[in-house]
Amino acid sequence: MAVTSEATTIWNGDLKSGSGTVSLDSSHAAEFPVSWKARSEGSSSITTPEELLGAAHAACFSMALSGALAGFGTPPESVQTTAAVTFDPAQGIVGSHLLVHATVPGLSDEDFQRIADEAKTNCPVSRALVGIPITIEARLA
Repeated sequence: MAVTSEATTIWNGDLKSGSGTVSLDSSHAAEFPVSWKARSEGSSSITTPEELLGAAHAACFSMALSGALAGFGTPPESVQTTAAVTFDPAQGIVGSHLLVHATVPGLSDEDFQRIADEAKTNCPVSRALVGIPITIEARLA
């Protein structure tokens, strides 16, 4: 069964001086301010589409890796994933880098690296991001 999730952005003003809010409509979990200045220069208090995309990529990859590890017979105790999505104002989104730390008893590093790379390729968000480079650093705890 397919599930559709929704989010809405309300934007006021032009690109460079305007701002907006992003609402997570399906879950009602949060509302976030967004602006071009934060997107093009960085901000510690205003989100960006890339941060939201990074959240989606990190969550999706963690789920994909957890499922792949369990399928291999070595379910993880924990998986922590940070997705660093890079935006260049002249080029757009130019990459996503996954930094992964996992605790997986009884798994060799060689098997972990192979399974993590497969999860990176097969995660639905990674597949949606096929037009950009996706890199990974995966470490067992």
